[in-house]
Amino acid sequence: MFLQIMEYGKFVRLSHTLFALPFAFAAMFVAAEGLPDIKTFLLILACMFTARNGAMAFNRLADAKFDALNPRTASRHIPAGKISKRNAVIFIIANGAAFVFFAWLLNYFAFCCSLPLFLFLLSYSLWKRFSCLSHFMLGIAIGLSPLGAWIAVKGSPALLPAALGVMLMLWMAGFDIIYASQDIEADKELGLHSIPAKFGAQKSMFIALLCHIAMLGFAAFMGFWWNLGLPWYSALAVITLALLYIHLFRKSNDLDKVNKDFFLANIAVSFLVMLGLGVWVFIGGLNAFIP
Repeated sequence: MFLQIMEYGKFVRLSHTLFALPFAFAAMFVAAEGLPDIKTFLLILACMFTARNGAMAFNRLADAKFDALNPRTASRHIPAGKISKRNAVIFIIANGAAFVFFAWLLNYFAFCCSLPLFLFLLSYSLWKRFSCLSHFMLGIAIGLSPLGAWIAVKGSPALLPAALGVMLMLWMAGFDIIYASQDIEADKELGLHSIPAKFGAQKSMFIALLCHIAMLGFAAFMGFWWNLGLPWYSALAVITLALLYIHLFRKSNDLDKVNKDFFLANIAVSFLVMLGLGVWVFIGGLNAFIP
């Protein structure tokens, strides 16, 4: 049983939950003016995991025929026969039902949003079939997590978590563009759309850089608009240094190493955002909060 659980964890790349989870926690800290009650905290955590599990499993199911034809992805669980399509469908339905149930336990507005949101999260996997904007749809899907955490606490949406979502969208879209550069030839052969397949690796790296510059600029504007203060700008300074190194000062342009660096940077950026807003709340920054 334990080995099966571990296999499903690998199937949905459970460790990648760390990309969005700290952004959600950052929104949660501000909404709760600190830490929420333990029930709300655990339900937010459960919603994050079940929503992402369902979306990632659907991505693997929808892309199974393409993965089987791509040497880089042929060893993934469904094309390799480690997990059947039937079990993948059951896994998606179970996580979707759990997500809706946990949202119901949170509040009425969260419950009303839960099923449409889950279906939207599934839909991002299909965009690469007809648009190279699929990277931004992935960013939007992941970027909804701060807004969801805010709704879990407050029972209604607000501008600050939506702005956090835009920041996360730009960050993840840029990373996904770089990640997709591994599959330029395969995407062209299979008729799939991506920015690297359309513009080539070099131009795609520049587009990714523009996404991350836009993310930093937007984050700086957020700091000014909401008076987020020194904790926020300190976090942004470290994030800027990391991006300067990865985009401009790396000595190696090997794509595998770039992806490994960005994987670590993804986790670092998420935790720095959470730390920046968490410290801001702790030192009384909410007293200067502009709704």
